[in-house]
Amino acid sequence: MTFKDQIKQGIPSELPSVKVYDLDINHAPKRKEILSKEEKKLAIQNALRYFDKKHHVVLAKEFANELKEYGRIYMYRFRPDYKMYARPIDEYPGKCEQTKAIMLMIQNNLDYAVAQHPHELITYGGNGAVFQNWAQYLLTMHYLAELEDDQTLVMYSGHPMGIFPSHRNAPRVVVTNGMMIPNYSKQDDWEKYNALGVTQYGQMTAGSYMYIGPQGIVHGTTITVLNAGRKIAKEGEGLAGKLFLTSGLGGMSGAQPKAGNIAGCITVCAEVNPKAVYTRHSQHWVDEVFSNIDELVERVKKAKVNKEVVSIAYQGNVVEVWEKFDEENLYVDLGSDQTSLHNPWAGGYYPVGLTFEDANKLMVENPTLFKEKVQESLRRQTEAINKHTAKGTYFFDYGNAFLLEASRAGAAIFAKNGKDFKYHSYVQDIMGPMCFDYGFGPFRWVCASGNSIDLEKTDAIACEVLEELKKKSPQEIQQQMADNIQWIKGAQENKLVVGSQARILYADAEGRMKIAEAFNNAIKNKIISAPIVLGRDHHDVSGTDSPYRETSNIYDGSQFTADMAIQNVIGDSFRGATWVSIHNGGGVGWGEVINGGFGMVLDGSIEAEKRLKSMLFWDVNNGIARRNWARNDGATFAIKRAMDANPKLKITLPNLVDDSLLQKLF
Repeated sequence: MTFKDQIKQGIPSELPSVKVYDLDINHAPKRKEILSKEEKKLAIQNALRYFDKKHHVVLAKEFANELKEYGRIYMYRFRPDYKMYARPIDEYPGKCEQTKAIMLMIQNNLDYAVAQHPHELITYGGNGAVFQNWAQYLLTMHYLAELEDDQTLVMYSGHPMGIFPSHRNAPRVVVTNGMMIPNYSKQDDWEKYNALGVTQYGQMTAGSYMYIGPQGIVHGTTITVLNAGRKIAKEGEGLAGKLFLTSGLGGMSGAQPKAGNIAGCITVCAEVNPKAVYTRHSQHWVDEVFSNIDELVERVKKAKVNKEVVSIAYQGNVVEVWEKFDEENLYVDLGSDQTSLHNPWAGGYYPVGLTFEDANKLMVENPTLFKEKVQESLRRQTEAINKHTAKGTYFFDYGNAFLLEASRAGAAIFAKNGKDFKYHSYVQDIMGPMCFDYGFGPFRWVCASGNSIDLEKTDAIACEVLEELKKKSPQEIQQQMADNIQWIKGAQENKLVVGSQARILYADAEGRMKIAEAFNNAIKNKIISAPIVLGRDHHDVSGTDSPYRETSNIYDGSQFTADMAIQNVIGDSFRGATWVSIHNGGGVGWGEVINGGFGMVLDGSIEAEKRLKSMLFWDVNNGIARRNWARNDGATFAIKRAMDANPKLKITLPNLVDDSLLQKLF
């Protein structure tokens, strides 16, 4: 049976053979046992809905065993035999180019080189899933192969609810993930309802099919490290010889050493999972690996003396590194953490003092003790970080809920007022005021041909557009423009591609529209050989409401509201997006954030040009308008500029209040 035939088949009518559990693959940790006896029966009943009754006797026993062994029903038997990767678009079956592009993006999210736990359909973050089980994958791909351009596929947390009549300009797919009634959005609620097979954690770009490997965060991380370096610079010097200490080499966090190299510093990144260390080292995303902490110390001292640009992975716990560097009086210039603390009790953070294997065992067999170990570890880590910051280290939260979970653990993480955190998030200090307020965020594109030559052409086109825009850009955004031009010029030599032929580039609304229009023209004129998929990280100007990350530099009290993310997806839907998604959870955790995303296929048509101009303008300026209303100076500047450019745009501007007036009142 050909690949196209297998896709069109969907869920096979006869049972495929049982798959061997591959120990060479990085698997998700076992989830804790949370279902009652009756709920376990319900979980199996829910899973069997996908299959003909004649198979229920065999599969019921099999699924019960999976639930017992892994805490979830993944339906391993139905994992396809074909290789999982983003094929050229013409290799997919389908009745329109848009749905073929979506299939390409789904497979890229599950590519072994991209996905963190591919057999569990988890792309990154420990639990960021594309689907809950393999039946959902098979059925979704089948539906996409049948979908026509006047229909829309509706996705409920990985489950393809069905194909509905719509119209040509409607999204081809609408995705929701984890959208819970508010009172049922605690961590254990996710464990329970995910185990029942009725919801999933889509992270940010996993469940919206827009993850492009660790490159997706390299650019933002590079900008963050560069600007963190500028904040600590005494006389405008660069990062040569300066040390950046952090942790995490999994999905998104795996970008850190590569970003450190691009920014020009010494990066030490600790990771407890040996497979994650091996993956990043084999992909050349980290230069050197150490497992002996004394050898690590000597290597870092040498790098400092020689002012090397080098990235070093320490296979071990980051708490040990913070403490050892303090004992050795080894100065850390920049510090952060990017473990998956949005998921602290199920493999997102590994406590110091336990081996990786013992921790995985303890989190299942004694979750209460495991939680105590995690919180004890967070207190130790915070204590060590505090010693470094007393010496001058600039530490920032990297949007992974480190400050939040450290505070819940009783760590000494609060400022003198006892309310605010001692350290800022990187959005508060860097990404918010320097990028998001001005409309700059992680614009993405994927060359659906799978051809690296097409990617090179898009890089050149994007660079040419930015250089032209920079000539007339106001002073307020000259640094952002220069950083982005430097990034795209170095994109090829930095070998950022993992999986699909994709690129990320921070750009504002004008830049995104101009670049997209140039791509569309290049496709029309056969300069680029196939359609291009546009998208972005949800971690952007408008897509995400997250009080401890994306909207942490919103100070009018609205950082705990989610109107912006919901409005973003609604607006994208009727302005031309090919698919849209809205998620509960992502980055900082389940119940802590609402985030939305989109995908748009450019095919060289006039219709695509109309859609990109309408949707990309809204997708960015929605967020700038909200940030302006929160009294953020950069956003007010940016939205006034947008109104000057488009007379149809009319935004409510805030009237500023004299602080002295308020002081007299209270």
